[in-house]
Amino acid sequence: MLTVQIICVGKLKEDYWRQACSEYAKRLQAFCKFAITELPESRLPENPSKAQIDAALKAEGVKILAAAGSSTVFALCIEGKTLSSEKMAEKINTLTVNGVSAISFIIGSSFGLSEEVKQAADYQLSMSPMTFPHQLARIMLCEQTYRAFQIINNGKYHK
Repeated sequence: MLTVQIICVGKLKEDYWRQACSEYAKRLQAFCKFAITELPESRLPENPSKAQIDAALKAEGVKILAAAGSSTVFALCIEGKTLSSEKMAEKINTLTVNGVSAISFIIGSSFGLSEEVKQAADYQLSMSPMTFPHQLARIMLCEQTYRAFQIINNGKYHK
């Protein structure tokens, strides 16, 4: 069974975000081994310099890549490619047919992802040209992952 992991920097603070995430995690168990790995966000001063931000991103990147291990990595970043729900389902299905056993989706901190993570990723994915709060992006990714499995399995969820 495919392992799907969302690796994210930071925690969901509000209960309603956690409940939404839990609901999709529960639904996804029918299709894959699903897990969310939360990594701590680097502490930065109120107005960090570019050097401080880069150092924080680099430190977070080391932890992200360690958590991803040998999985196929999708880095969520603004430079990434947008995919329709159907194309994302096709991508996941193609990977599994080709023998991939683990996929990791990466959501960075509010400052994004280090260049090392972006370069190490197998795919760079953008949800939209719009900017979303990290908490909402995580829920949207959970939902789109669930939708992808519904599409792959000809479920009724996707219309």
